[in-house]
Amino acid sequence: MASLKALKVRINSVKSTQKITKAMKMVAAAKLRRAQEAAEAGRPYAQRLEAVVASLASKVAIGPGSSPLLAGTGKDQVHLFVVATSDKGLAGAFNTNIARLARRRADELIAQGKTVKFYTIGRKGQAVLNRQFRSSMVHGIEPGDLGKLRFADARGYADDLIARFEAGEFDVAHLFYATFKSVLTQEPTEQQIIPVKIPAVPAGEAAVSAVTEYEPSEEEILDDLLGRNVAVQLFRAMRENAASEQGSKMTAMDNATRNAGDLIKRLNIQYNRQRQAAITTELVEIISGAEAL
Repeated sequence: MASLKALKVRINSVKSTQKITKAMKMVAAAKLRRAQEAAEAGRPYAQRLEAVVASLASKVAIGPGSSPLLAGTGKDQVHLFVVATSDKGLAGAFNTNIARLARRRADELIAQGKTVKFYTIGRKGQAVLNRQFRSSMVHGIEPGDLGKLRFADARGYADDLIARFEAGEFDVAHLFYATFKSVLTQEPTEQQIIPVKIPAVPAGEAAVSAVTEYEPSEEEILDDLLGRNVAVQLFRAMRENAASEQGSKMTAMDNATRNAGDLIKRLNIQYNRQRQAAITTELVEIISGAEAL
């Protein structure tokens, strides 16, 4: 059984930890508002650009002169998983859930005889995936504070991915990140970014697309938009991750603060019981000594 002094030291230690977790929760709450506003502001643009690129891609004839980002390599053998997480921990299951989704999808493709490679953006995701796929890691980036990333940073990542694609390092690239839903919910998401995913065109829309005219041509517009779309989707993932990280961290620190409070109550009860027992023992000894006299 712990001594009264040891219990007092532990209670003070837990109180200090509780102050830290409470402060971290408040910091996460302040950062969350900015990150959420940024994610929600950029989401419609990214979604609309993706829809426009997919719509244009479904209207053009793919041939030898088409952009590789549109036509692909003609194969589906090597898949690159771009796993976007954060550099910092203490964010609950935020990083783990993204890595778990990527790991599950990798296992499915490997079971089909495909080759899977990993391109990580964030130190935490790389650490989780290294345990199982160390030989498949091709590149790792430490982006720092996700809330401070600029579009120029995402453009740099996109240019690197496109260069690797054009060099024949992979056939399909998938992006993994967490879509921010609420403080309590961050949904792990998978999105194909290279080559552009062409949706099936319903039969009823064929006539409408036939009378649509573009100036300049669809091919010229696509040449400009395909590379930009990869950068925009990466930037969107970074913004979503920034909000998801702070939301998950806020929840985790709130739970930690509550747990610390519960532990302090239990330790105080244990301390008071032992103190009362010690006082009772001393009284019994005094009374016994007095009676002996």
